[in-house]
Amino acid sequence: MQTLRHYLLALQFFTRIPVTGRLAAWVGYSPALLNASAGHFPGVGWVVGAWGAGVLWVVLAWLPSGPLAALVAAGLSTAATAWLTGAFHEDGLADTLDGLGGNADRERALAIMKDSRIGSYGTLGLLLVLLLKVALLALLARHGEVSVAAALLAAHVLSRLAPLGVMVALPYVSEEAGSKSKPLAEEAGIATVLAGLAWSLPALLLLAWRFGVPALGTALLLSLLALAAMLRLLRRRLQGFTGDTLGATQQLCELALYLGLASA
Repeated sequence: MQTLRHYLLALQFFTRIPVTGRLAAWVGYSPALLNASAGHFPGVGWVVGAWGAGVLWVVLAWLPSGPLAALVAAGLSTAATAWLTGAFHEDGLADTLDGLGGNADRERALAIMKDSRIGSYGTLGLLLVLLLKVALLALLARHGEVSVAAALLAAHVLSRLAPLGVMVALPYVSEEAGSKSKPLAEEAGIATVLAGLAWSLPALLLLAWRFGVPALGTALLLSLLALAAMLRLLRRRLQGFTGDTLGATQQLCELALYLGLASA
């Protein structure tokens, strides 16, 4: 039952899905509970990915077949997942790009990332990532509705495992008072990663079934390279991570997974 409480707290934190009334009272809240929920990030990905895959499937079935239909379906599913999460990770990506896109020093970069306004690096980078996502999903649609839906679903799960690696490898560095991510970041450890892996294993099997082991290997390799690049950048520029950089890591690893699967 404690695991369910942790999962519902993560679901409430990272999506618009309401956990209210008696259920909210039963779940409760504390920094320790929120920290314990970190291992369920990939579990939240199952809900977000299923929502996006459902939208994708319905639109593909509704529109006349063709490349433009695939683009429309990919665009609407991407919009649907961003809506469900409140663009939580996309916002983190934009803030990270603004902070680290130029040559600002550590303190200035952190200040830029705290600014709610979006700059040129964030705008351009976010647009490019979203366009690439839509294009790659449309490309994956050539494998059929089931396969592209499976790719979207699994990518949302597996890409949420990557931030756990950042949380284990690097210290939390934001000094913003009341930061929403700080309780998540203070004590992430091996148990958190193991919980995330347990959620992720079915997604790996799903991709191996639909795309084959070679394509899955390519997708995982590209995702790991994206994670390694983020770790190197964060260690060099910030000497740690912030909540925004966790969102950026998820977005880039999701994109890398689609790119690897598109090679099949």
